[in-house]
Order: sequence, then C-alpha cells, then structure tokens
Amino acid sequence: MRKQLLAILLVAMVMVLGCADSGDLSADEQQPPEQDVIVVDRATKICQLVGEYDRERDELTINRTQSRYNLLGADMGTPFQHNGRTYLVFGDTVGPPVGDAIAYTTDTTPEDGIELVFIHDETGTYKPVQIPGISQEGYEVPMEGTSVGGRMYIYHTTDSTGKDKMGRSVVAVSDDDGHTFTYLYDLSTQHFINVSVVEVDLADWSGFPQNRGTGLVMFGSGSYRRSDVRLAFQPAEQIESRTSIRYFAGLDHLGQPIWSAQEEEAEPLFNQPCVGELSVSYNHFIDKWIMLYNCSAISIAWRGINMRTADQPWGPWSEPQIIFHPWDDNGYCHFMHANWESRKCDSIHDPGRENEWGGEYAPYQFEDLAVGDDSTTTIYFTMSTWNPYTAVLMKATLQKIR
Repeated sequence: MRKQLLAILLVAMVMVLGCADSGDLSADEQQPPEQDVIVVDRATKICQLVGEYDRERDELTINRTQSRYNLLGADMGTPFQHNGRTYLVFGDTVGPPVGDAIAYTTDTTPEDGIELVFIHDETGTYKPVQIPGISQEGYEVPMEGTSVGGRMYIYHTTDSTGKDKMGRSVVAVSDDDGHTFTYLYDLSTQHFINVSVVEVDLADWSGFPQNRGTGLVMFGSGSYRRSDVRLAFQPAEQIESRTSIRYFAGLDHLGQPIWSAQEEEAEPLFNQPCVGELSVSYNHFIDKWIMLYNCSAISIAWRGINMRTADQPWGPWSEPQIIFHPWDDNGYCHFMHANWESRKCDSIHDPGRENEWGGEYAPYQFEDLAVGDDSTTTIYFTMSTWNPYTAVLMKATLQKIR
C-alpha cells in the first residue's frame, strides 16, 4: 500500500484544478462538485449467488449451483437486459466444463435474493461462453453485455499475461440467447479493456454525437487495476462497426463535450488511476449517473468499493465515497475470509486457503432493479470475494441532499 499522504495529495490536486478562461478542457480539469449524494446505508450482503453452500450462514445458497449445474464457484456476475430477461455473465468459473458461465433471471425482487437459471447442456451442466478465435483462460472473461435488435452482444477480455492480466477486449454476438457466440471485432487494447455499457434514449440527452435513436454510453478502464476511467459513445444500430465509436476527448470552451474517432485521444474522467472492474448506471429516481469500482493499491483511503456520481456521463464526477468497506461493513470475519496469519476470526475460507485474504472486487449494478423516490434510492449490485471465491448480491441506499 502507498502512504495515505499520497492519496491526500492526489485528491487535493484534483480539487484545486479550475476551469480555464478559454480553450478546451480535459475532464479532470473540471471542478469536482460538492457531494450532493451521500451513502446513508452502506452496502450489505443479501445472499450468495453461486456455489452450493453459504459458509457464513451455514445454509444452502439460493441457487445451489454445484448440484444443479456442476458449477462450484465463479466471480463477477455482470447483469444486462436482453429479450425480457436479466442476463448475468460470470468470470473464471470453476466446474467440470472449461469456460465461463452465463445465466438469466426474471426475478424482480432482489430483497430476498435472485434466482438464476444457468444456460446448460442436456445433462444439466452449465454451458460455457465460447468465442471462436480468442483465448479464454484465466483473467479472460465475459465482463459486459447488451442487447440490440433482438441480438445479444457481449464484451470479453482476452490476451492475459502475468504482468498486465488483460490485454485486449473483443465484441461477440449471439443469435440464440447466449448459447453460441461469434466473434465480431477487437474493441480495445488501450483504454476500454474492461467496460460498462449503458443504453440511453438520445432524445433525452444533449451533448452526444447524435440526438436521435438509441445510444450506447461506454465507460472503460485500460491497464488492469492501474487505469483511469474514460468515456465513449456508439450508436446502438451501429454496434457491429467499431469505426462508429466516438471517444470523449474533453470539453470545448463552452463546456460542451468533444468527440474523437481516435481512442488515444480519450480523456480521463477524473484522476484516480487504480480502476479495473467498474459499473455505471443511470438512476432515474435521483437523476444521477452512479459509478462503482474497486480501487487497487494506491491508498488505503480508497480501499473498498468506491462510488462517484454525476449529472452528465462526462462529468464533472464527484469525489469518491466508500460504499462498502471490508472491515467496517461486516465483510471480513463474516462473508470474506481474514487471513489466519493476521487474525483468526472465521472459518469460511476455501479448502487450503486459510492464509489468503478474502478481497472485494467487481461491483456490477442492476440498473433496472433500483428502487426509490426523488430523493432516495436503494441500489443492488453483485460483488465478488476472492476467498471464499464467489459472487454475492449486495444493496446500499443513497440520498440526494441538494
């Protein structure tokens, strides 16, 4: 861990950056707004989504994935809408098949957990996501999805190395609701290796490259857990053409977004180069964009699941708040294992992993399951734990204060 002083200095540098009198502005030159959304109830676990047994609660999981689908464990669990269902793609799945899992649900009451149906073969064993032509080993995972014109599209990382973990992202398409996939194109080797995609009605927004139809607003990170967040836009009807993507390249002298066809011109939305997995949603109750991400190793002050909010996808984005902290919010010693070499407070670890920390990561929001009113909202998201290796369903409540 870096010293906490580094975090304080970095935040201070961001806060003192003002807007120039003339010329174009990068996103991190915008003055961060005062917090107008606060976390009133920090994130808590609702249930464990995958695996057979919840060791914390000494009970079977809601989905009993080992006995039903031969799926022992998985992380991530990124939700997206397709043909009237909520689909979830999981990463680095543990089971007799080789490959990562995809499931769906029609459940709309997350307060008591979410029941999942995994895509499976004739024996009942989960059927892995397979994209011909790319490597799909460890750290090479499906990490986002969307639906356009009745076709399912997923975004998948590949080209993992020991150093960079994830080196490339690709887009693939399915015409049979996730049973089989076809590779379409390379998405990125730079700034959009992990992505979060939000579908918007362009008639409701100004500032995008076009003002009619459906748009895909794409937030991305590059080097694994060593990246700032950047923004791109793609017309939904052109999803199969990489050349249709436009990258946010800062603001002009009137404060309007600039869009570029060149990915290398994409500007960071804020200065916090520690992001890997991320999730963004637009919350219609409090009329805010909400970003969740885990921040790696820059400062203990940013440990946990970070949250930022904004009125526009290009910002300015608020300063980060912690929406879940592994020690303060009943993670460690409860459903996340504490290393026995440090503190022996639980026995929930995977077999033989008693001296490995739990670790929280990959917060992925269920945009369509949020509830609330014009001042308060409860959001639901998946979150992964490294030990035990699994994905859990979480919830937190936010309040708009001005």
